[in-house]
Amino acid sequence: MRNPQAPPATVVDVFGDRAALATRYAEILTSAGVERGLLGPREADRIWDRHLLNCAAVSPLIPPEDLVCDVGSGAGLPGIVIAIRRPDVRMVLLEPMLRRTTFLRDCVAELALENVTVVRGRAEEHAGRMGADSAVARAVAPLERLAGWALPLLRPGGQLLALKGETARSELESAAKQLPDLGASRWELLDVGIDSSAERTRVVRIVTAGPTLTGDGHATWGGSGGHFP
Repeated sequence: MRNPQAPPATVVDVFGDRAALATRYAEILTSAGVERGLLGPREADRIWDRHLLNCAAVSPLIPPEDLVCDVGSGAGLPGIVIAIRRPDVRMVLLEPMLRRTTFLRDCVAELALENVTVVRGRAEEHAGRMGADSAVARAVAPLERLAGWALPLLRPGGQLLALKGETARSELESAAKQLPDLGASRWELLDVGIDSSAERTRVVRIVTAGPTLTGDGHATWGGSGGHFP
């Protein structure tokens, strides 16, 4: 295994007084994470710019106090990173594989993350019941399939933040016709970054249909679909 990439000088700027937690998580990923097959050994020397800072860049898109579900959490990217940087949110790490949930629970215990819960299961098992404010996902599935899994986990008006690479635009264009049928009302492609030395993070943001007041003051739900202005 290669030596892990040293923490960049901006780690304190990004994580503040929780920089030590982020550094410890990087150490876990590049040791136990590699040993257990959750992270490729070649990723150790770019753990910050390609992984931790890449994931941290999405955290400003999450409102305060949100209940957030990391769908197919894997090694905890981006869920654990967001939970470290944003102790004000409640994070659910949803993962179906036993060896991964075991690793996640070990990480949460080691880092003493009181705002994180690990749940073993598939998204379909929690559809319509979780009521999350936000869902996040990274390297889980093509967008159309991911939206079908994640959007039913959200409350009306909730958002999915899907971290994507170079295929983000083409995936969004391919999925656009199906998104309204999956419960989406609006969507957009964002290019966010948190550090000039880190890779930019391409995020597809999809918002579920929310309430619209009718003339008699009652709320109805729906949306015709489309991009944000």
